[in-house]
Amino acid sequence: MSDDTPLTIADRQFSSRVFLGTSAYPNLQVMLDCVEESGTELVTLSIRRLDLEGYAESPVDLLEDYDFLPNTAGCETARDAILTAQLARESLETNWVKLEIIGDRETLYPDVEQLLSATDELVKDGFTVLPYCNDDPVICKRLADLGAAAVMPMGSLIGSGMGVANPANIELICRQAEVPVVIDAGLGTASDVVQSFELGCDAVLLNTAVARARNPVAMARAVRHAAEAGRAAHLAGRIPKRPHAEASSPQMGLVGS
Repeated sequence: MSDDTPLTIADRQFSSRVFLGTSAYPNLQVMLDCVEESGTELVTLSIRRLDLEGYAESPVDLLEDYDFLPNTAGCETARDAILTAQLARESLETNWVKLEIIGDRETLYPDVEQLLSATDELVKDGFTVLPYCNDDPVICKRLADLGAAAVMPMGSLIGSGMGVANPANIELICRQAEVPVVIDAGLGTASDVVQSFELGCDAVLLNTAVARARNPVAMARAVRHAAEAGRAAHLAGRIPKRPHAEASSPQMGLVGS
């Protein structure tokens, strides 16, 4: 790829390659400022945590200018995730869903068996499915084969801020993927965002890294710039790593030689 193009997932194009979560901010105003500063066009919403009755000020109303990616956070079975996705489709009038099915409450690792099953059913039901999964190239391929519009492998444990724990796997997933790869979970700062793009990821999704930063708005701005720099570096192509020195200037014709 010699030049950059908008990110395309299913039937949508995005100029920004940053997706942002909307939970855990100090207050709604900080969340809105972070969304704006990040440059994102797609925000995630946990459908289980939203007030859909209209009794309180809702992020849905405040973020009406953005595209929504409802997620199934908190679900532990394919059945619960499917029902949650269907509720989101009715409430938010979108068939997009970030599919998240947790198999272990301590590590928050995905339940791969349930994830594959739910992806299959939701795709058949007309959903645009973006599944959160572990950093396993085989699972990512199977999800894509089932019709996932993108795959979202974890960088590291959700909310850990440890960055990309297994860069070799992420790079392999990106190299083999036939759908966009969105790194999800574990990113902690702007340098993690840069690395994600340099490994070949098409986009990043963050929440805790921004919401829990000492200055969330400044971090959102840093993430936007990091995404642009990381993507540009990936397109430029890094030099190969060598176990020896290699002079950048010619050795012939030096003074005194």
